[in-house]
Amino acid sequence: MASPLLCLAAAALAVAVLVSATEAWRATPPPLPVLPIPSAPQLRWQRREVIMFFHFGMNTFTDSEWGTGSEDPSLFRPAGLNATQWMDAARAAGASLVILVAKHHDGFCLWPSDYTAHSVRASPWRGGRGDVVREFVGAARARGLDAGLYLSPWDRHDQRYGEEVAYNEYYEAQLHELLTGYGSVSEIWFDGAKGKNATNMTYHFQEWFQTVKQLQRSINIFSDDGPDVRWVGDEKGYAGTTCWSTVNRSMITIGEAGIEKYLNAGDPRGRDWVPPECDVSIRPGWFWHKNETAKPLSQLLEIYYNSVGRNCVLLLNAPPNSTGLVEDADIARLREFGAAVATVFGTDLAAGSEARASSERGARFAARNVMDGRDDTYWAPMAEDGRRNGYWIELRRRPGARARAFNVVRIQEHVALGQRVERHAVYVDGAPVANGTTVGHKRLHRLPCPVAGTTVRVWITALRGPPLLSAVGLHYDPFVASDTM
Repeated sequence: MASPLLCLAAAALAVAVLVSATEAWRATPPPLPVLPIPSAPQLRWQRREVIMFFHFGMNTFTDSEWGTGSEDPSLFRPAGLNATQWMDAARAAGASLVILVAKHHDGFCLWPSDYTAHSVRASPWRGGRGDVVREFVGAARARGLDAGLYLSPWDRHDQRYGEEVAYNEYYEAQLHELLTGYGSVSEIWFDGAKGKNATNMTYHFQEWFQTVKQLQRSINIFSDDGPDVRWVGDEKGYAGTTCWSTVNRSMITIGEAGIEKYLNAGDPRGRDWVPPECDVSIRPGWFWHKNETAKPLSQLLEIYYNSVGRNCVLLLNAPPNSTGLVEDADIARLREFGAAVATVFGTDLAAGSEARASSERGARFAARNVMDGRDDTYWAPMAEDGRRNGYWIELRRRPGARARAFNVVRIQEHVALGQRVERHAVYVDGAPVANGTTVGHKRLHRLPCPVAGTTVRVWITALRGPPLLSAVGLHYDPFVASDTM
């Protein structure tokens, strides 16, 4: 018979084994979010990075940017309109979402609205039975692209404009037509643009926004004020060098002058998650004009680095011509742009590196996660780092990598749990090569010249909570001239 001491020892060992097994199965939970955080549709939108705009309508036929509203519908006759060709142009640029101007400020509707005679129904195109919106969304889906729409609040044609109740009812009725008659719409655009001498009009934006969400639950609404996506504050395609996805919506009035800087930079104390969208046209104008040509590749890449590379989504406009086609030269430039982006970022020169960091929250949050190419994994340090020497993550490139120089550093936060990084700096073999403030979904640094170091370290200041990085990458850009890097 076993002695009492042996029994007690065996029992203690069994308890220890049980505790050890329990601990082994106990996963370290993710850190708490830093509010505000994005919705699922906002996250999907942010990961698109490049989307396309198509300005097409009465202005295309009158060589105008802002029509008067008095144009004769008979002018609208795009003999060769082919929306599939537009989608091919968007795909060439790497876009996954396309947005059509369904009605611009002149009030001419590209669908046969039941609430106005000023539409394609009154034009000779397709014998008055055409519907550009339907052809657009159909072509988008056939090419695997999501569709969005822009419905201008300012209407220089409709006689109800200026009558608060009557016009807002008219506008809301058209929202119903567009959001119930054409399937899923991923983004809808509102703005406050109107001329200085325009008729005074109070728009019921809040009623419109709630109607939109009622009709399409997963849609993103764009305006100065969001609520899902905000204007970046300029039409150059540039975000601020500091760019927060957060703002205080209570500080923004749609269409009000003087808010551009706030929209451009965002607000680190913002209570609302409303990330910025950078809208810019491939040509000087938003609509097609015979005497205009596309921006050169170098300028488009500069725009890409200053939009996508600064925590924004790039909305690039390609205006179809009066025949109803995107110009061949514009498609060639879009294809060139898409290929250039793929060339730069298709190869990660950090691949195979050894990753280490100031600390790791646990095995699920290891430093190596920044190189796995996934959006749902990330490096998370211990909070104590920030109270000691600061947070850092380091990539040690494998032997032989020294010969592969890089001139672009890519850093990405796991923004699903909030935006945290306030300052950061990049060192190569101990020497500083880049620094900045915010990171967000993506921050791209082009270095003054290519470097071929073996150790790349990113130092981070994040007072809002421990930084969560989903990616650190190294790339070589052969397209950037030395005087612009």
